[in-house]
Amino acid sequence: MTLGSRIDQGRGIIRADIVLKGGRVFDLVTGDLVQTDVAICGDTIVGVFDSYDGVQEIDCTGKILVPGFIDTHLHIESSLVTPYEFDRCVAPRGVTTAICDPHEIANVCGLTGIRYFLDASQHTVMDIRVNLSSCVPSTHMETAGAELLAADLIPLMDHPRVIGLAEFMNFPGVLNKVPDCMAKLEAFQGRHIDGHAPLLRGRDLNGYIAAGIRTEHEATTAEEALEKLRKGMRVLIREGSVSKDMHALAPLLTERHSPYLCLCTDDRNPLDIDEHGHLDYMIRTLIALGRDPLAVYRAASLSAAEAFGLKDRGLIAPGKRADIAVIDTLEGCNASLVLSGGVIAGPEAFAARTVVPPVARNSVKAPKVEPHHFRAGGNRVDTPVIGILPGKIITQHLTFDIAPTDGDKRPDLGRDLIRIAVIERHGKNGNRATGFVHGFGLKRGAIASTVCHDHHNIAVVGADYDDMALAANRLSEIEGGFVVVEGGRVLAELPLPVAGLMSLDPFETVRDTLIELRAAAKSLGVTLEEPFLQLAFLALPVIPHLKITDHGMVDVDRFEVLP
Repeated sequence: MTLGSRIDQGRGIIRADIVLKGGRVFDLVTGDLVQTDVAICGDTIVGVFDSYDGVQEIDCTGKILVPGFIDTHLHIESSLVTPYEFDRCVAPRGVTTAICDPHEIANVCGLTGIRYFLDASQHTVMDIRVNLSSCVPSTHMETAGAELLAADLIPLMDHPRVIGLAEFMNFPGVLNKVPDCMAKLEAFQGRHIDGHAPLLRGRDLNGYIAAGIRTEHEATTAEEALEKLRKGMRVLIREGSVSKDMHALAPLLTERHSPYLCLCTDDRNPLDIDEHGHLDYMIRTLIALGRDPLAVYRAASLSAAEAFGLKDRGLIAPGKRADIAVIDTLEGCNASLVLSGGVIAGPEAFAARTVVPPVARNSVKAPKVEPHHFRAGGNRVDTPVIGILPGKIITQHLTFDIAPTDGDKRPDLGRDLIRIAVIERHGKNGNRATGFVHGFGLKRGAIASTVCHDHHNIAVVGADYDDMALAANRLSEIEGGFVVVEGGRVLAELPLPVAGLMSLDPFETVRDTLIELRAAAKSLGVTLEEPFLQLAFLALPVIPHLKITDHGMVDVDRFEVLP
């Protein structure tokens, strides 16, 4: 639509393209609920707080209109479906903007993966924006499928879908002024740079922020988040499938703080979205926890738009992008109608999209493993063990006495000590590393995955070496995914043929398969609510305190591979 049409429709001289009639707008400036029509011209809101006639009129009587929600940090790959299916899954829930970091697929196939997301984002109903992946690989202590340097990212800086530089996970690299880190930070000075600094405090935090880093989604306590807020960071309250920080940070979400707080999911799978919701779930829960609805809805849209420089959205106001969720109540946040850029997020719009062909097929190139590869030698009885904290990706660095028997430290199911291994799968070096993990609850069989943050090698946990070998080898046959094995038999599996990360099936199919996978894992004794993503994060060496990669067990606090 032309500029003139927007002006004339806003003035009511000619009929608006669409008018939402009879509802109440939640004004995020004043906090008022105002009965009004909303006039839309093309992709832009042109009229509010008045009555309008429209070519198309939609009755919203008894409903509340709120600005579309903005997920400020997520990895769409963690939804286990393509950007198109993610769009179809969450846009009808009110999410009209998603700011993604495609570093999962970038760790498998580099710029090819980032360009896939940039291309796909031009055809989705929701507005997908991209932050360029800053840490591929996340550290020097893992083998990824690709490496991205500053020179690789600079040509994409001015792409219309790009906001800035994605989460800078290698915070020790920043503090120690590692040349590759410095080159990326220098290139993006004055532009948006996302942060990622779990537990970083004091002067080290000052130095990290002084590098030009603006946001943080890794705060896990209100005290940590408040320090980061006071030092000028926008804090993104996160509630994913594994990383659940919303309850801990909820007390900070007041009307005073809300302009500097946003919401994000980081990593959330279709089963959790179906059972609980996406940002709509966070909104419902935060209000149920006693948070002021004005503060919550600001964090979900207006504050997020301001934090990421998206000045064209976040309010239902003239001149703003027509991103609107029509909901039942502020407390319920159940959307009956969603417009994204003036387009109704429904079957007709989803069917009309142009689909970009997937990339990174046949990406699992792991060597075949045998049961004896999972033996763990060594004469020392005291053994480092990864301790799982349910609902968190931070782990404990535990030490258990595990005596070797016939040259092997065996799993000890009585103490919930099971074997974990990471196997390089990009065809680079065939590395294997083994260790122990506590907290899975697994009593028999094995679970394996190619969703293994962020290098996405094969991660496998098990009580039985034969089952571990079967599970790991099965992943090569199905182009990656999740596998649950017991007694030499595959109980359940989910193929993820796009980079070993995403399914080509509809999100409903993936959801149903995840139900089968969870049931199969539970049958092995697993006590974790989300065992597959919990497993994936045990291999991320930028999250304290003890992790494992294909290089070995990693002491994250010392930022080194254990001997």
